[in-house]
Amino acid sequence: MAKQNVAEQFVDILTRAGVERLYGVVGDSLNPVVDAVRRHKGIEWVHVRHEETAAFAAGAEAQITGRLAACAGSCGPGNLHLINGLYDAHRSMAPVLALASQIPSSEIGLGFFQETHPDQLFRECSHYSELISSPKQMPRLLQTAIQHAVGQGGVSVVSLPGDIADEPAPKEAAESALVTSRPTVRPGDEEIDRLARMIDEADKVTLFCGSGTAGAHAEVMEFAEKIKSPVGHALRGKEWIQYDNPYDVGMSGLLGYGAAYEATHECDLLILVGTDFPYNAFLPDDVRIAQIDVRPEHLGRRSKLDLAVWGDARETLRCLIPRVREKRDRRFLDRMLKRHAEALEGVVKAYTRKVDKHVPIHPEYVAAVLDDLADDDAVFTVDTGMCNVWAARYISPNGRRRIIGSFSHGSMANALPMAIGAQFTDRRRQVVSMSGDGGFTMLMGDFLTLVQHDLPVKVVLFNNSSLGMVELEMLVAGLPSHGVANRNPDFAAVAEACGAFGVRVEKPKDLAGALKAAFRHQGPALVDVVTDPNALSIPPKISADMVTGFALSASKIVLDGGVGRMVQMARSNLRNVPRP
Repeated sequence: MAKQNVAEQFVDILTRAGVERLYGVVGDSLNPVVDAVRRHKGIEWVHVRHEETAAFAAGAEAQITGRLAACAGSCGPGNLHLINGLYDAHRSMAPVLALASQIPSSEIGLGFFQETHPDQLFRECSHYSELISSPKQMPRLLQTAIQHAVGQGGVSVVSLPGDIADEPAPKEAAESALVTSRPTVRPGDEEIDRLARMIDEADKVTLFCGSGTAGAHAEVMEFAEKIKSPVGHALRGKEWIQYDNPYDVGMSGLLGYGAAYEATHECDLLILVGTDFPYNAFLPDDVRIAQIDVRPEHLGRRSKLDLAVWGDARETLRCLIPRVREKRDRRFLDRMLKRHAEALEGVVKAYTRKVDKHVPIHPEYVAAVLDDLADDDAVFTVDTGMCNVWAARYISPNGRRRIIGSFSHGSMANALPMAIGAQFTDRRRQVVSMSGDGGFTMLMGDFLTLVQHDLPVKVVLFNNSSLGMVELEMLVAGLPSHGVANRNPDFAAVAEACGAFGVRVEKPKDLAGALKAAFRHQGPALVDVVTDPNALSIPPKISADMVTGFALSASKIVLDGGVGRMVQMARSNLRNVPRP
């Protein structure tokens, strides 16, 4: 039997950790690893057109499966392209192993062609970033990197010079057991008892939930019923907590809607559950706050806490529910449910006025029709910008659908690359990329990746020929919009030229038929929808100092647009409110 080289051993360890594919762009320093992948039956090389796409795709795969995913870049400029996608994966707590191949080991530090120091460059967007300088070092270092990524939830980076990858592997390479999943974390009894006392002493309690409530929907609902609490959520908590929720009061933040803001400010006790919601301007500073989070570094970094509870949401609530007294007074909950329904009724009119006849097409209408026609277990990947608004307000979660985007890092051009990673996990599952024209064109080359790998991703392109969110920020800041216009081609024709299905929609009456045709198509498809760039109605009281990126410093209502099916959910929840 031929002796393994370091690259082959590297690939073996990755497959034992559950990695099924390696996204990247080939290059000389990567050649030994790519060749090892070629000869290994348990892993495939996914050729993309840009390394940034590789990192986004790996991050999306990790978020969909909950398992380790991997990407790679060749030395210097190649692996530098990974950085934006790795930042996103790290901030999304997606377990990703990135291989940054390096120049010949004898030339490091001498200004060699394409020399960079990836072991230093990636430290800010990873839990672990180290250089392999000896074959004997590789097995333990890679194992350590994997366990950092999985155990802490985020990115690990391994830098590997091409010459070392081609050297013989050590004879007695340890085949240690690898960590491939995370444990549950239970708080101590003292913290649980203190939180129970705080809840019992409070008359009005509100829960505000984030992505840390994944897998804890039943526990959150049981807890909310016992303490008669409204339940609000952050954007990343939407897919986990909004569905089948009779206590729902909407979402807070710039993209927010409903009564979440009021519920978090008018309570006696606010409990933050599994959220690192960054916009502290939307959080109260005059109520008691407790926070439950599995990441101790998140505790108290957004708000001044009265109690910090270190534990995962599901396990903590399971321990807490039997210890709190059931509340009988529903008045606060009912008042917030009514206010939520009234708030949604007030803004939904902007969506209902002749949207099926308006040209250019209302983007709200596109999102609402998409929500109706998409599969019940579809994966939606969402571009940063106005697509975030439409997904937040119109895509209905149900416990089976997934909605992922660059919600923490806020990068453009994430939707298409994330759709690639999501589709590779299951070719039979419907994956829809909600792309803006700005984000799509930034990494448009990787539409060819869909064609090359025959991935049946459906790109729904919200084409308003503008960087819409940036234009909104300029307008709210009192600035004339400048540098935001895009001169676009017929994207459907571009898709057809690439070998995919393409259709352009300019009239609302043609939208449903175009989406149905794209969904029926067996391969990749693009629906180029020409949408109204003036779809937003900006409230007149927003002042220039209110907007910083995606955060408002002093407003609870920002976008006066529709909210789609959520108004129906709110009306349904009102049935739980006793009649006088």
